[in-house]
Amino acid sequence: MNTLWPLAVYFAGVILLVALGMVGLSFLLGQRHKDRATGEPYESGIMSQGTARIRLSAKFYHVAMFFVVFDLEAVFIFAWAVAIRDLGWPGYIEVIIFIGVLFAGLVYLWRMGALDWGSRPRIQIPTEMKSGLKEN
Repeated sequence: MNTLWPLAVYFAGVILLVALGMVGLSFLLGQRHKDRATGEPYESGIMSQGTARIRLSAKFYHVAMFFVVFDLEAVFIFAWAVAIRDLGWPGYIEVIIFIGVLFAGLVYLWRMGALDWGSRPRIQIPTEMKSGLKEN
């Protein structure tokens, strides 16, 4: 307990610096103006229109999750690339298997339609086949 008091003093100093120092000084020294446009939302130079409560398709979230998963896997591949000389052929074979599993997952997502953004086209059955189906 005797060795932890510098850490506690450091944390207290950081909290005081942030809470009192930075926030307090910005409140005291900051600009005060009440123009008409001050309270308006502003996004990338475009004035907002409509409501922010729109419903987005779940496909946006799917793509975001897939990006996170495959991006995280890229981190593992980068780490492998740094240590490639130390790992040798066994490491090379392991990363080939790893990339193969990733590729199989990507093919699975693709085949399941998880990466499709447009509506699925309906298959048009020719009229001669329709009549053949009705007879059976």
